[in-house]
Amino acid sequence: MHSDRATLFARLEELGIASITVEHAPMFTVAQSRDLRETIPGAHTKNLFLADKDGNMVLVVAKEDTKVDLKALAVRLGHGRYSFAKPDLLKAVLGIEPGSVTPFALINDTARRLSVVVDQALMEHGQVNCHPLDNSATTRLATMDLMRFIEACGHEPLVLPLG
Repeated sequence: MHSDRATLFARLEELGIASITVEHAPMFTVAQSRDLRETIPGAHTKNLFLADKDGNMVLVVAKEDTKVDLKALAVRLGHGRYSFAKPDLLKAVLGIEPGSVTPFALINDTARRLSVVVDQALMEHGQVNCHPLDNSATTRLATMDLMRFIEACGHEPLVLPLG
């Protein structure tokens, strides 16, 4: 059984992580969510769930305007060519639907099947915004608290310059 938003928020509270969540219409792309920038402060993310043909999986948490070179990233991590993972793999590993990819979904990767790469550009911001397991809301928290959350999920985030 995968965690829901209530379980996520309870886990954040348990970790002493303060957050603010804003409800909005579902947003499936960065372009759709640009209008939210004026009302929701902090860095906004785009999140990519990638896999190669050998089964290596990575969650990339990037600043929304970072152009991620998937080929260079795969070479850097020693993996094969990445492609966007299929919806059924996304659901099986992270327990979420396409359009809702978020680092908060690491709460569902209890088998620690994937690697996590965080865009170094996000580290320059005090606060970061991510979907809270679905794309009909945005949750803001301190960037360092996001890193703490990722680590609390059993993942060691690799911070890399991606742009």
